[in-house]
Amino acid sequence: MAVRTTLTWNEEKSLQKLLGNVSLILLYKSTVHGNRISNMHDRCIRQGSTVTMIYYPKNSFGIFMLGHYPEISESFRKLNTSIYFSFQKNKTMEMTAAFLNSTSKISNDQLEFQFPISPVQAQYLSLDLHKRTIVIPKLLVEKLGLNPDLGSRFLECEVFRVEGIKDAAGYINRITRATQHRNSLLADLRAYRPYADLVSEIRILLLGPVGSGKSSFFNSVKSIFHGHLTHQAIVGSDVTSITEQYRIYSVKDGKDGKSLPFMLCDSMGLDEKEGVGLCVADIPHILKGCVPDRYQFSPHKPITPKHPTFITSPSLKDRIHCVAYVFDINSIDNLSSKMVAKFKQVQKEVLNCGVAHVALFTKVKNCYEVLQDNFLKMNKSMISQSQIQNANKMLGIPLSNILVVENYASEREMDPLKDILILSALKQMFRAADDFLEDLPLE
Repeated sequence: MAVRTTLTWNEEKSLQKLLGNVSLILLYKSTVHGNRISNMHDRCIRQGSTVTMIYYPKNSFGIFMLGHYPEISESFRKLNTSIYFSFQKNKTMEMTAAFLNSTSKISNDQLEFQFPISPVQAQYLSLDLHKRTIVIPKLLVEKLGLNPDLGSRFLECEVFRVEGIKDAAGYINRITRATQHRNSLLADLRAYRPYADLVSEIRILLLGPVGSGKSSFFNSVKSIFHGHLTHQAIVGSDVTSITEQYRIYSVKDGKDGKSLPFMLCDSMGLDEKEGVGLCVADIPHILKGCVPDRYQFSPHKPITPKHPTFITSPSLKDRIHCVAYVFDINSIDNLSSKMVAKFKQVQKEVLNCGVAHVALFTKVKNCYEVLQDNFLKMNKSMISQSQIQNANKMLGIPLSNILVVENYASEREMDPLKDILILSALKQMFRAADDFLEDLPLE
């Protein structure tokens, strides 16, 4: 009879996403094949890269090891990068992962991992199958936000052979560097302060056609800073705009953290038809900071100073400091002449107000190929695509201010490469806003 795994479908899909569309073949299950290291070793030796899973009632913990299991009684092997991850079942199966340099060995009763933290100091992870216990070092508990019940006896241990990793060492190296670059970007954005402290928060206005991904971009940014996927802003389709109110969203650093020094302002979608979508006459008032949060848009009737919530004397902090024109990269080549004309009309209003601006392309499907290996610049092949060139010509936006992202939509877990694109785009918007603030008249 076939041995059934404890790994859930969602957990397996998350691992396949993390490791690059691989297959997981069950080699060992402790309750079936015996609670001894020797039992596990006999079934897993010389099987190539593996995933070891430890299951608890409310969460699970796993280790991806590149290359073969070590031989019994072999000393700690050469240092390489392993992936350590956890699933928190009380949080809709979120996966948290950490890429750490470690080395491993197997004795007659334990599987051990060593984490050097200095030339003379190390922390250790040890798995004892007979006692059904695992000791996890403090640095890993902190990185993964592990549950305290990992100190109790686990229910089950399984080991899977990982099939289908292409250029395994290269892939792990790239994904490790991607995670490090993502974390560096996060640190930079958390430390950001607007130019000369002229304002405490910059405001970025998202403008684009219906369904271009404006609300999804906000959701994606918030998800990254919260560490899990969120959907505060309701997302519309490419036919009907869901966003009918003007929303000024702040973003907190974590669920209970402090507000970060920027706000994303979500607007009604633009439409090529007159009397449909965001009214162009509303845009100057938005840019000048006269439109309050939750103002209800009317395509037929722009806001006026007579409106009861109109802000008659906005300060610099109320103004828009950067405009991001948001486009679905798959549809920009097919924009009608009427929509292009409307964008040029909008661009004229933005230029008249002297506001900084960038273009943001969403729904990019090849996000793994967009950035060069150093994650700092777009590949030349991406820059030469017709969509990028069209935005450059249509709005006169420099190529350096044309940004590409793949927003989070139906995913269940975070992706460091997606995060890099989103955070890089946000960082460029901060720079544009700083340029605007620096160029203000002295008075």
